[in-house]
This record gives sequence, structure tokens and C-alpha cells, in this order.
Amino acid sequence: MRIHALHHLYDQRLAQSTRPFRARGCKIVRCKHCMLTTDLCMCAFQTTVPVNPAFLMVMYDDEILKPSNTAKLIADVVEETYAWIWSRTEPNPEMVALVNDPQWQPFVVFPAEYAEPERVRETVEVPVGKRPLFILLDGTWSQAKKMFRKSDWLHPFPVLTINPDHLSRYGVRTAAKEHHLATAEVAAEVLAVAGENYAANVLACWFEVFSQHYLYGRSQKPMPEPTALTRFLALTQTEAA
Repeated sequence: MRIHALHHLYDQRLAQSTRPFRARGCKIVRCKHCMLTTDLCMCAFQTTVPVNPAFLMVMYDDEILKPSNTAKLIADVVEETYAWIWSRTEPNPEMVALVNDPQWQPFVVFPAEYAEPERVRETVEVPVGKRPLFILLDGTWSQAKKMFRKSDWLHPFPVLTINPDHLSRYGVRTAAKEHHLATAEVAAEVLAVAGENYAANVLACWFEVFSQHYLYGRSQKPMPEPTALTRFLALTQTEAA
């Protein structure tokens, strides 16, 4: 299993806490890395897919501590995934340096209705010599809107909007609006728009594994066959062969 940026950020944020973080289901014994019940841990099956784009996760305060957060699934699949806690007044200087690095073409992934029309993109086109850096704002919907509005350092960048043809399949959290997707679902859609179809499928299936294991670990009921993990392994092992 590969330890990545989201694991490191979790440890950093936890170390800053002055009292224990009490998420729903806090009495459940969980794997520290995938946040599932230990008997349904999925870490041994983590699969990294080489892709051209990278992701930057900008996370609202304690979002990283929530076991149900799906940003970690993105970092499981896409090795070049960066993550920092959001600050309105003091954005992390390493994060600012990253988005201003000339090797990257940053895109803020957000609904078009909240951006000036001239910033909106529906396709991923980058200048020669640059790679896409997809910036995802991770928190509740109200928190994401706040980060989008109040992050001056984001304002120069184009806004990539996606138009999914399905509703969220995440039964762990209730979305603020019917058409809202979980963070990992958004990332899978973005990878597809960028032409990284295999990685998009792997992330979508990995997300389904997490969702199913999370729900059934909470209910302590036997999972149906074939499981999401069975389908994930069929996808990744076929490609490897």
C-alpha cells in the first residue's frame, strides 16, 4: 500500500486537534488509511494508474478527518495528488507555488453558474509543454462555495465544469442538491473529460468499493455477490494481463 498526501495531511490535521475528533460512528474500529472497518479494509487492493494530469485537493478544515471523505480515493489512484487545508487569509505558500509552477495549467473544478462566463471551460485544453492540474474544493457544498468565492489566488484560473449523466451513487452522505456528486465521483468525471478513460473507470470502481464497504461495515450485514471489489479486481487484473 502506498502512503500519499491525504494520509500525511490526515496525520498533520489530527496532530493539531486539541480534542478528539468525534465523527459519526466514531466507536467503530477503523483502518487508519482507508477509514473502513478493519475487517473490510481495502488497502491491500490499492491500484495506482499512470496519468498525465495531477490533482490538488483544497480541503475545508476538518474535512480530512471525516471517515466518509472520498478525496483519499483520488490519491490512491492518481499518484500526483496534492492536498492542503484551506485558509482564507494565509494560503499555504507551497500550494501557491505549485499552482504557479509553469509546468502546470490549473483548472478549478466547479459549476459554471458560479464563475464568470469567460472563465468557464467544458474541455481540457492545455498549452504545449504544460500538464493539467485539477483543483478540487473539498467540503460541504456551502464550504466549497465559500472557498471558491474567497480564494483570490484561484481567480486567475479557468473553471472546468462537468455535466454528469447520472446521479451520485454515494449512499454514505446526503448531497445538498440532487445532482451533486461525491468528490471522488467528480474526479472520475474529470479524468474522463481529460481523456484518461481507464483511470476514470478505475477510480469510479474504487469509489464503489469504498462506498459498499463503508455502508455494509456500518450495518454489519453480508454484502451481495458479486461485490464491488470483485468488479474492481476484474477491471484492474484484466488490464494488467
